[in-house]
Amino acid sequence: MSIQHVRAYLRERGLEDRVREFDVSSATVDLAAQAVGCEPARIAKTLSFAHEGGALLLVCAGDAKVDNGKFKALFHHKASMLTPEQALALTGHAVGGVCPFALPDGVPVYLDVSLRRFDTVYPAAGSANSAVRLSPEELSACTGAGWVDVCKGWQD
Repeated sequence: MSIQHVRAYLRERGLEDRVREFDVSSATVDLAAQAVGCEPARIAKTLSFAHEGGALLLVCAGDAKVDNGKFKALFHHKASMLTPEQALALTGHAVGGVCPFALPDGVPVYLDVSLRRFDTVYPAAGSANSAVRLSPEELSACTGAGWVDVCKGWQD
């Protein structure tokens, strides 16, 4: 997958004009916030976990941390992050640019409620120097994802 693949995916939904590419890295929450010009919490980080022999993606606010107890209660296994090699192989996106849409079939995506407090969030757009501006509702529509509550630290 690539930013071109993500652009095509978003074009089908009338959202391609929301993609932004930067001359600097946006591979971490802080770098993405600097590139976008927003607070780090508005960066919709996509975390890749091992799940049933494949991958599970969790999108949460930049200031949220996975609550291991909540994760295990919902998904019935420990939260185990994929290696960068596994993330690329299973999602088609490299770490730093993992995108919650334009994915191979069978990769479930979940959105954490930590994102709902914002009118606009910025997930990666398939590269380590890109982002796409979406409302949480648009993000949900683009991913087909359901909402979960598996993070902590963002309400403090």
